[in-house]
Amino acid sequence: MIEVTEDDFTIDEIIGKAKHPDSGAIVTFLGIVRDDEIVGMEIEAYTEPALQELGRIRDEALEQFDLTSLDIIHRTGTLSVSDNILLIVCGAPHRKDAFAACEYVMDELKERVPVWKKELSEDGGRWVNG
Repeated sequence: MIEVTEDDFTIDEIIGKAKHPDSGAIVTFLGIVRDDEIVGMEIEAYTEPALQELGRIRDEALEQFDLTSLDIIHRTGTLSVSDNILLIVCGAPHRKDAFAACEYVMDELKERVPVWKKELSEDGGRWVNG
């Protein structure tokens, strides 16, 4: 599953779907809004190109690593501190491929996917890289 959405997601549900008889490991990355002296964050995406690029990154990871599943969900909209932003779930027969694939997806997403973040503070906000 590849998704860019304003809706929150249920982590347990996605991990449950990643469980496969051939999987010996499921590695997850959950990005959340952290309190860097902000009250929240606005996240914008150029949705169709973002979905296409996430799909390419997913395909590349599936080619490079021995995976049984790979799901990526990125949220958009106005989020509060501690809200979920990003979920990457990599299932694999062995942990090394699951960890490596998760890191690969995160690194490529940061570089290639058209998503922008604005940190919100009591005094306004500022756009940030990544």
